[in-house]
Amino acid sequence: MTCIDVTIPPLAPNRPLLLVAAAALIDSEGRILLAQRPEGKNMAGLWEFPGGKVDKDETPEAALVRELKEELGVQTSTGCLWPLSFASYGYPDFHLLMPVFACRVWQGDPHGKEGQELVWVTKDQLKDYPMPPADIALVQILWELL
Repeated sequence: MTCIDVTIPPLAPNRPLLLVAAAALIDSEGRILLAQRPEGKNMAGLWEFPGGKVDKDETPEAALVRELKEELGVQTSTGCLWPLSFASYGYPDFHLLMPVFACRVWQGDPHGKEGQELVWVTKDQLKDYPMPPADIALVQILWELL
């Protein structure tokens, strides 16, 4: 087996580590939900896996359950989250660490409660949506899973 050597620079002194949890919501047809970052937010217009920041004293799973309810109006539980992968990416102002979970069970119809557009895509369509760099690395993993 051959591995590609990737050099990851050390965390810069003024660049904090940001912990964010994300979900690949997968419907009964095997489609994945993407959310478009709304105007006024960093990286506006790009498509991402739904989720958000993990608050102090909160687990990534609990944060994701909370964020899915706040952002999409859907209810799920930590037992419905399947650890899938994680992304580690150095943006100019912070270093992102993002555990990603697959979720196939939730209640409610996802809708953008914060003005974000939502779209259900097949695995073949994932590459057609521009994403933040940290999310792009997850596309191949989802493609293999589905």
